[in-house]
This record gives sequence, C-alpha cells and structure tokens, in this order.
Amino acid sequence: MKPKILVTHLIPDRGLNMLKEKFELEVNNVQGILDKETLIKRAKDKDVILSLLSDNIDAEVIKSCPNLKIISNYAVGFNNIDLKTATSKGIYVTNTPRTLDETTADFIFALILSVSRRVVESDKFMRSGKYTGWGPMDFLGYDVYNSTLGIIGMGNIGKAVGRIAYYGFLMKVLYSDKFIDARQLKFVAENVKLDELLAESDFVTVNVPLKEDTFHLIGKRELNLMKKTSFLINTSRGPVVDEQALYETLKEKKIAGAAIDVYEKEPSFVKGLETLDNIIMTPHIASSTIQTRQLMSYKAAQNIIDYFDGKVPEGLVNKDVLNRK
Repeated sequence: MKPKILVTHLIPDRGLNMLKEKFELEVNNVQGILDKETLIKRAKDKDVILSLLSDNIDAEVIKSCPNLKIISNYAVGFNNIDLKTATSKGIYVTNTPRTLDETTADFIFALILSVSRRVVESDKFMRSGKYTGWGPMDFLGYDVYNSTLGIIGMGNIGKAVGRIAYYGFLMKVLYSDKFIDARQLKFVAENVKLDELLAESDFVTVNVPLKEDTFHLIGKRELNLMKKTSFLINTSRGPVVDEQALYETLKEKKIAGAAIDVYEKEPSFVKGLETLDNIIMTPHIASSTIQTRQLMSYKAAQNIIDYFDGKVPEGLVNKDVLNRK
C-alpha cells in the first residue's frame, strides 16, 4: 500500500505533483486552519503530515497518529511542532530551508520604503478623492538613502537585507547577533549591543526565530530606546514583539511608524492597530511570490520522498532522531 499523506492546506502544485504517484494524498481544500479535533481525525491513520506554520502539531496530535513517520513543514520556521515529542517517537520533522531569504529581504525593503514614504496613506488619500493639487508639505516622509539600518538577527535573511541596504541604499548597517562576526559578511556592518542598535537606527528590522529567549524581545523598554523618527519592521514571528506595547508606542507617536507582517495571535491582532496611520499591516506575506511558494512546495515534497527512499532529508531539523535508528 502507498504511504498516506495529509496535506493540511492546499499548496502550490509543484510538490503535490511530485507526490501523487508514490503516495496516497488527502489534501484539505477548505480555507482556514484545521481545528485540533479535525486535524487529529484526518491525520490519525496517516504516515505523513505536510503541515503549515499555522498548524499546531503538539504532543496530543503527534501521539494520536501511531503511523506517523515524518512531519514535513511547509515553512522555514518549525516552532509550531513539538520537536521533543516527535523525536522521542522517532518521527522526522523537516522544514524548507534556503527558499525565502532573498524574497523576504525584498519584502522588508518594500515595507521600509512604504512606511517611510507614506505610500499606503497617500494611496488611501488619492482613492478618497481628496487630492486637489501638489503641495510642498504633503505627506512628508523620511529618506531611506544614507540612513542607518539596524538588523536584529544576522541570519540568512538578515544578511540579504544588509546587502540591499549597504549596496543599494548606501546605508550604515548595524546589527545585533552574538554568533555572527562582521568579518564573515560581504558588506560593511558593525555588531553592537541591542540597546545601542535601537537607539541609533533609523530603521530596525527584526529577523530572529521565535524561541524562549526571543519572546517579547522588543517590548516597551526597547521601544522607548528608539528615536522618535525611527521605524520598526517585523517579518519574523509575531510574539518576538510585544504587540500591545507597540500599539501604545505608535498611538503616542513615540516612534515614527512600524510595518508588521506577523502577529502575536494570528490571525488576530491587538485591537486599535487598524485605526493608526503610522503602521502598515500585511497578512504574513513576506515569502508570497509564485517562485518562492513553488520552491517551498518542492522542498516539502522532496523531504518526504527522501525519507521514504532511505535518505536524510535536506530539511531535517530534529537531527537527534537519527540516533534512534
């Protein structure tokens, strides 16, 4: 019999087409996140779960699936999966590495440019029919060129953002990352303490994974360190930023603005953010290009194929599972 796969949400067809021949696919075509009861019901007899970052694959889900061999996450992150439980049961957990670094960096700069030059505000202004002619004081924003960018987390996405900033906009680049030496970088950047980065940067972009020590990494204290003319950009994970503190900071205009693509309790967000003009809010779309999403689909499928071919999948994240063989 063919191994059974639950695909928790419809994904681009490249990966699905790779799996159709050798596996029995059950694809959830209903829009929205599967609740736990439904997820368990549909996954309990499956050999594979091909999941999204929005699927909470916790210990209860894993223990309810006795045939489960691999969880292939259609994402670079994997904080939605209980790695400890999966590993204890010999279940492989994989992600889709090196698929969205440049795409996300592009989007970060789209947000930087849009929020600093008030693109969304002025678009709404035009659509409302309020424009009556050019004025020298209309929608004054801030220059990106030759300003200072602070990067929190110099991983692959942080490096891509830094290259764009340094070579494309001649920005001074500061970063905070205790694991990355500036000599490793292909552009000029200075590694500084987080407080110094927040105090000196015109734009701060958050690019760290969600872990115990990064939860609310940016809270009220950190936001108060930022300049009144600075902007915060978050495309990493929502809980890295204290969303309530950000709302209060923006409402009181203690910083110039923010652009966020991720939220603490997606798809919900702190009530009131939607009323502010000094924030851009996007629905978790930093990696949303046709090319990138198809590549993620391919890698998620290839991880599954490699597992059943007896190979170590490229995206294996709980490498300790190999010791159980």
